[in-house]
Amino acid sequence: MTATDTLRAAIERYATGVPGGEEPQALDAFGELKAALNRGTVRAAECGADRRWHANAWVKTGILLGFRLGRTGPAAAGGPFSFYDKDTFPLRALDADDGVRLVPGGSAIRDGCYVAPGVVCMPPMYINTGAYVDEGTMVDSHALVGSCAQIGRRVHLSAAAQIGGVLEPAGALPVIIEDEVLVGGNCGVYEGTVVRERAVLAPGTLLTGGTVVFDLVHDRVYRREGDRPLEIPAGAVVVPGTRPVKAGPGREAGIALYAPVIVKYRDERTDSAVRLEELLR
Repeated sequence: MTATDTLRAAIERYATGVPGGEEPQALDAFGELKAALNRGTVRAAECGADRRWHANAWVKTGILLGFRLGRTGPAAAGGPFSFYDKDTFPLRALDADDGVRLVPGGSAIRDGCYVAPGVVCMPPMYINTGAYVDEGTMVDSHALVGSCAQIGRRVHLSAAAQIGGVLEPAGALPVIIEDEVLVGGNCGVYEGTVVRERAVLAPGTLLTGGTVVFDLVHDRVYRREGDRPLEIPAGAVVVPGTRPVKAGPGREAGIALYAPVIVKYRDERTDSAVRLEELLR
């Protein structure tokens, strides 16, 4: 049995509750999980050989265990404001050897998430517990990386981008942003949506489990189907769009509904714009 298997068994023992007197052991198991999340050796979701992502329910169960075990107390003392949080989830400690560029100005990284060397964090931004942020990614001002979200290499989360968290239910897939994706300003990606590598989301694009995306290049429609999440294809360039209501009072009033549209796939011009973003870091 590997160390991960042993940790998983310890976490799953307390999935439905902690027997009286076993709180110290449960806290030890949670502490091991949190340290493994910080190292990136366990993740809340992983991509299989079939290129399908799946949630590691036991990891999310362990994070929820930490909330149950924690006690609310003072956090981030000092300054004119008071903060109170679970004592099991302090701010994550960083040092120069971590290679993370965390610019001063009100940002926070919660304990229990992986932030790789070369990540740039512009203030104010927030990375929640269980998240995984890979090498060379930029988390720009006012951006959020929600609980258990998985962010790939060399991603740019532009100003005010919101990557939603999916902590409960434990088996639900969190939001996935694969390598070299550009997420424009004021975008929102929620409810387990998967954005495949090198895709570009234009500013203001919103993607949820109920969103229908129209591909004008390949004449296809993408939506969530059963337990399969909404997926944005690799290299797709998605912009906000609308579709008209075709029946009833909505049609008579000329109402149109929001509908993201794939207008092209990445080419040399798109890649030049992305390279410019990298030069500006």
